[in-house]
Amino acid sequence: MRFDLVDLQLFIAVADQRSITRGAERSNLALASASARIKGLEDALGVALLKRGRRGVELTAAGESLLDHARLVIHQVDAMRGDLAGFASGVRASVHFLVNTSGLSEHLPKALAGFLREHRDVAIDIEERESTDIAAAITAGAADLGFAAEHALPDHIERFVFSEDHLTLVTSKRGPFAGRRQIDFQEAGACDFVGLTSATALQMHISKHAARLGMRPHYRARLRDFDAICQMVAADVGIALVPISAARRCARLMPLAMVRLRDAWANRKLVICARSFKTLPRPAKMLVEHLRAEAV
Repeated sequence: MRFDLVDLQLFIAVADQRSITRGAERSNLALASASARIKGLEDALGVALLKRGRRGVELTAAGESLLDHARLVIHQVDAMRGDLAGFASGVRASVHFLVNTSGLSEHLPKALAGFLREHRDVAIDIEERESTDIAAAITAGAADLGFAAEHALPDHIERFVFSEDHLTLVTSKRGPFAGRRQIDFQEAGACDFVGLTSATALQMHISKHAARLGMRPHYRARLRDFDAICQMVAADVGIALVPISAARRCARLMPLAMVRLRDAWANRKLVICARSFKTLPRPAKMLVEHLRAEAV
């Protein structure tokens, strides 16, 4: 059985693009060379990996299995390269950490700063993702650790609770619902909203549940952080959904009213997760130990 990293990277590209042609382009290979490499993989493994059709390719069951293993191998090779390259710059190891919007802006910065201060030979590569995407990436071995809403994780992913969060409606003191203590999200459907940019993980989460309720919220402004959103809300531009930690912080400085959402999807346990904590590289294990100690 003989194949190399180029074969595995090509196979991942073909699987992602669902096309040998586009996979070859992404891998900077000629189509003939890519086709020959895929055929060589199938011959070496003794199984068909792709179902070829007019509209592209689909993975066979064997192809799906190879894709999982290929992602793991490439992730480990990338981690090895990053760790070794770090020796030249004085940073000896790195941890690939996928984090949702709330974690990135509210829950993790202080804990991560403390870890990096104590471990100056470790770097953390942080990437914002939506919780369901984090679950898929952790399952595929495409990252060391994740910070996600627990409800988005399948049972086989290991996790521990880091903090709890509740999405809260904020309005100006003179705005709609200012006198309310609780509300169902659907009641706010006719209001103007201020939100995060559409590509952020939390905004995708909110949009998904709005669509399930048949809502199409009208956004007057989209911003990149909760403080800016709350400033707009305080100026009576619209209402917003933000994590309760951000709402409380901003309400101390701005004329805001907080209204609890009764919707079940607004209550979230936020967890640190991995395929297996025991098999993590040592730098990732060190980070896990630090985050366990910082968990609420």
